[in-house]
Amino acid sequence: MKYIFVTGGVVSSLGKGLAAAALGTLLELRGLRVVFQKFDPYLNVDPGTMSPFQHGEVYVLNDGAETDLDLGHYERFTNCVLSRHNNLTSGQVYESVINRERRGDYLGKTVQVIPHVTDEIKARIWELSDESKYDVVITEVGGTTGDIEGLPFLEAIRQFILEVGPQNVVNIHVTLVPYIKAARELKTKPTQQSIAKLREIGLQPQVLMCRTEHALEAELRQKLSMFCNVVPEAVIEVRDVAHTIYEAPLMFHAEGLDALVCKLLGLQTPEPDLSNWRKFVERVVSPKKRVKIAVVGKYIDLQDAYKSIYESLTHAAASQDCGIDLKLIDAERLQDGVDGHLKDVAGVLIPGGFGDRGVEGKIKAARFARENKLPYLGLCLGMQVATIEFARNVCGIANANSSEFDQTSSDPVICLLEEQREVRNKGASMRLGTWPTKIQHGSLAEKIYGSDEVLERHRHRYEFNMKYRDQMREKGFEISGTSPDGSLAELVELRDHPYFLACQYHPEFQSKPNKPHPLFKGFIQAALAHQG
Repeated sequence: MKYIFVTGGVVSSLGKGLAAAALGTLLELRGLRVVFQKFDPYLNVDPGTMSPFQHGEVYVLNDGAETDLDLGHYERFTNCVLSRHNNLTSGQVYESVINRERRGDYLGKTVQVIPHVTDEIKARIWELSDESKYDVVITEVGGTTGDIEGLPFLEAIRQFILEVGPQNVVNIHVTLVPYIKAARELKTKPTQQSIAKLREIGLQPQVLMCRTEHALEAELRQKLSMFCNVVPEAVIEVRDVAHTIYEAPLMFHAEGLDALVCKLLGLQTPEPDLSNWRKFVERVVSPKKRVKIAVVGKYIDLQDAYKSIYESLTHAAASQDCGIDLKLIDAERLQDGVDGHLKDVAGVLIPGGFGDRGVEGKIKAARFARENKLPYLGLCLGMQVATIEFARNVCGIANANSSEFDQTSSDPVICLLEEQREVRNKGASMRLGTWPTKIQHGSLAEKIYGSDEVLERHRHRYEFNMKYRDQMREKGFEISGTSPDGSLAELVELRDHPYFLACQYHPEFQSKPNKPHPLFKGFIQAALAHQG
């Protein structure tokens, strides 16, 4: 078993997760079995209760774990299917240690960061190692070197390297080499300081991945090599990609990253076959046609809030040799009416969310798509607002609403799941993870999926109120996907509409570059047909 640890320095948001994922792609294409871990130093047990403005998207895994969005990169870029064992937070570590102390598991010892907290962190790495079905474990450490909350993780890694032997480990440090405009030069001092911080802890990176806006000339690479104690070929230039994040594996391969890592780990592997990856990137970069899609959401100002949705649209469009022009619309701007915001688009997508802010704007967007036969894809809350809109404006249920937004509503067409009524703690208490959906025979959904049962990932508390099923069905509102026992509505569509589909689950969590999710693929096909 070989291990790769990815740390970051100087500033946050340098793209450690993307770097780890892209490296995983290259190692997989070399025939290696790769698995990922993400260590997050924050004290939240998981990001499930964090605002998207704080942390971006919450990515849900098959087993219901609410995790960091970097795990989405890992799953999209490779064949990995991850679980809660692949994401560890300081909150989880300290919760486990304190629970053990309360049970008396430490037999009266004084409980300390070293060894008890660091042992808990190392145990998570060993847990993956013991499964013996992987060749390489890639562990990304969140945060920035020097952060006080990250120190136990770095100390645990230092101890772990001592235990497994340095010949089995590669430390990669992602750093910033800033360009000072007035001086017209790149500066290496921040990277030197970051490496010095790591050395204080006892870690020496073998590879530097340098985020930079300008090319790293040979002289500067030599300087970084000397002051940071890495070989010159291990100074990897990481420029901003020109068009798409999927260019990253190609860029890193050109820099020799995968060959270098294999050499350092003593792995004999063939050159990766990047032909399919290159074809996908070419379709993203130079598509034969383009389509404009409106995304009507409440976290539009934050790019990472809908990360998986944007990537899923890219995957689906590339499968049609098509480019995506996203029109991002804050739902609150539609509160008083659509006012031409949606006139120039070929499809409308409404993503998930919590709370009533912007909901009436989303309802108006759903109505516009329905009345104008505009392809519509609703995800989670996007299904619920479409239901409310149809109930109000087609079925004549004037007070139709969700009990999330109006607890006193006389017609809660969307209501709290029965098992949620007594829930008081918000963390990890929703309907989470992968659940089966039975697809109605003869429906558009069956045609799109090509199957009568699918498995999809969920994250919600509220559901369609089945009391209104018959009344709405009479008007053309079909529940085309249910839980196997028929008690929960999972997928709805409109009979007299070319493509109006909305699901209670999150299909965006299962889309991959060369395997787009069927609902997104069908949506893009319908949008292309709509625009002619």
